[in-house]
Amino acid sequence: MQKEKESAWAFTRRWLNEIHLWMGIASGIIIFLVCLSGTIYTFKEEIQEWMEPERYTIAEIPTSQKRLPLAELIAVVGQGTGKEVGSITIPHDLDRTFLVNVRGKEEKGRGSNVPVNPYTGEVTASGDPVGGEFFMTMFRLHRWLLLDTEIGRPIVGWATIIFTLIIISGMVIWIPQKVRYWKQGLRIKWSGNWKRINHDLHNTLGFYSAFLLLVMSLTGLYWSFDWYKEGLFKVLGVEQGGGGRGPGRAPGHEEEVEKAAIPTLELEMYLEAGDKHLDYDGTYRLTLPKETDSEITLFKSKVGFFAPSASDKVVLDKATAQLVAVERFRDQPLNQRIARSIKSLHIGDVYGTFTKILYFIACLIATTLPVTGTIIWINKMRKKKKNKRSTVAVS
Repeated sequence: MQKEKESAWAFTRRWLNEIHLWMGIASGIIIFLVCLSGTIYTFKEEIQEWMEPERYTIAEIPTSQKRLPLAELIAVVGQGTGKEVGSITIPHDLDRTFLVNVRGKEEKGRGSNVPVNPYTGEVTASGDPVGGEFFMTMFRLHRWLLLDTEIGRPIVGWATIIFTLIIISGMVIWIPQKVRYWKQGLRIKWSGNWKRINHDLHNTLGFYSAFLLLVMSLTGLYWSFDWYKEGLFKVLGVEQGGGGRGPGRAPGHEEEVEKAAIPTLELEMYLEAGDKHLDYDGTYRLTLPKETDSEITLFKSKVGFFAPSASDKVVLDKATAQLVAVERFRDQPLNQRIARSIKSLHIGDVYGTFTKILYFIACLIATTLPVTGTIIWINKMRKKKKNKRSTVAVS
């Protein structure tokens, strides 16, 4: 009975190994390009800041360390660009520039961010960030293989599905048949020949990075197929588009009446009110209200090496700065937190720089897997061919 079980297990492993191998060969080039571009894109912001520090940091901070009023900074940027200011991002660090988001009346999308020195009101950089075109190319390579979206999107999507199956089958294949071989499977035998080292690099590094790669592939499908996105939200039990409704009025209860203009307080007063309810060091993003709005919304995210990417939300009464509602990310149900974190789970900034480093290493390993896997396949084909010749010669 034991021998039958072992032979069945051996047959299953051999069958999975063949599938794993041929799926890797079929999708290897696409996986290599997607993983390579994803690896490069991981530290996009850090690389761009290194290339153009004046856009993001302030060389000299006045001894008074007194920032100009937010209203003045917003007015300067609005007049200078001729565009409408939608929001302003206020970093916690004193040596960081403020980002003022502007958008033209006929302009679509999220607009553009203008970096401003908060002590002088000077716009520190103009145009797109240095390296923006290169990273956009990497983005398009990662998402669409530089092809038309209608063509490249499904190709990358199906390659990602295959990659998911490769990861799962690889984890099953990796499991040693006997306990004493577990330690051997967790390390690379550098003293072996090049074939053994290549084999260990593929198996061992693939095992260590498997979980993060599985998270990347499962979340990456969110942007490849609409049916996957819809199914994911149904499984999570949240409405498509944001992972749950934030604080405020429920739909269907708005009254369509003419509203009177409500005066806006000094914007600093809203930040002070926000600190009372979100008492931690963090970066604010303040969305500027319209004249008739009765509320003002602030988003705050923590800073630091392990800082989570998710932000908390505070809604204040515009006329009095009194609290209307507060929405802390940690207080939301797990399904809503997952829905809000799909992008972060894919790009790796779930817990700041710490997880980005882990994702970078895992994605770099993923880039090597098609290469080491192809070498294993070539060696296997050569071995089969050699054995076949030997059999013919003996006959």
